[in-house]
Amino acid sequence: MAQQPVEQQSPSKGKRAPEKARTTEAQQPKGKPAKPETPAAKQPGAMKERGATTERGATTEPGAGKGRKTPASQESATAPGANVSGQPVGAPTPGAKQQAQERRKGMKTPPPSAKAPPKATPATAGAKATAAPPAPASPASQQNAQANVGAKAKKPDPQKVQQIKSQHANFRAQPKPQQVPAVTFNQSRRIEGSERWEGPQYEVFRSYRPERHDQGWYRSHYNRVELIGGGYYFWNNGYWYPAWGYDPSAEYYAYDGPIYVGHRAEPPDKVIADVQAVLQEMGYYRGEVDGLLGPLTREALTAYQADQGLTTTAAIDQPTLDSLGMG
Repeated sequence: MAQQPVEQQSPSKGKRAPEKARTTEAQQPKGKPAKPETPAAKQPGAMKERGATTERGATTEPGAGKGRKTPASQESATAPGANVSGQPVGAPTPGAKQQAQERRKGMKTPPPSAKAPPKATPATAGAKATAAPPAPASPASQQNAQANVGAKAKKPDPQKVQQIKSQHANFRAQPKPQQVPAVTFNQSRRIEGSERWEGPQYEVFRSYRPERHDQGWYRSHYNRVELIGGGYYFWNNGYWYPAWGYDPSAEYYAYDGPIYVGHRAEPPDKVIADVQAVLQEMGYYRGEVDGLLGPLTREALTAYQADQGLTTTAAIDQPTLDSLGMG
C-alpha cells in the first residue's frame, strides 16, 4: 500500500490551541484566579485621549474620577506628558496613597500663591511720631482757633441777630489803647492784599489812601463827621472812614480803613459791636464786645469769611455784613 502524505500524519490545528490555554493557566499564580481585563476607557482615573498608553509601573490613584476637584497646587503641576497625579509618566509617585486619602476626606491644600498680610515696618509705625511739631501760634491765634471748633459752615440765627442789634441800640465804644493798640497815620499805606480782591464791592478797599486834612476841609466835603471811640470819622456812601487831622488830640483808631455799615449810616462802633456779638454767639470770637475793630475781631472775621467762601478781607465789608444778616 502506498504511504499517506505527511500532512495527514501531522496534528491538526485544533489540537494545539488547548496547549496555549494550558500554558497561560500554568503561568497564573496559584490560588488567585485571573481577573477579566477591563477596557481602558472604563478604568477609573484613566486618560481620555484615544491611543494613550499607560506605561508599566505607572499608578492609577483611586477616586480620581469625574466630579473630584484637584487642589490648585496640583492643577498647576499638571502638564502635557504628565499623569493625573502631576508626576511625569513612568515616574514613581511617593505619597500617592496619602494624597488620595486627603481628597476622600475633603481636605484642601491652600494655594501656594496665598500671601500673609504685610507687616508694619518700624518706619511706617513711627511715621506719625516723627512728624515735625507745628510752630507755636500766638495767644490771639490760639483763642480764635479754639473758637472756630465746630463753627464751620454755620449761619447766624436771624432772631438772635435782631436781639443783639436791639441790645446795642445806644452802644458807645471807649478807647482802650492798652488792650487794643492804636494805629498811626501813614500816607503811603495800602490795605494789604486788597489788589487781589475782585468785584465792585471791594473797590473802596482797593482805592483807599489815608489823607490828613483840617476841620474846614472835612466840613466842606462831608456833611457828617462824628467823634466815635476816641477818633473822628466821616461818613460817605455807606462807609465810615478815619478823619485824620480833624482833631490831632483825638486820633485813636484801631483800624485804618473803610468800615461798611450800610445806607442807614449807623455809627461804626455800634456795627462793630453787633458783629462781635454775633461772631461770639457762633463761636468765632472770644474777645470783649467793645466796638473796636482790633486784631482779635479781625481774626474772627477772617475765619468766618473763609468758612462762608467770602473774600478774606479781615474787615467789615458789604458781603460779610450781608452774610451776617445785618446789611
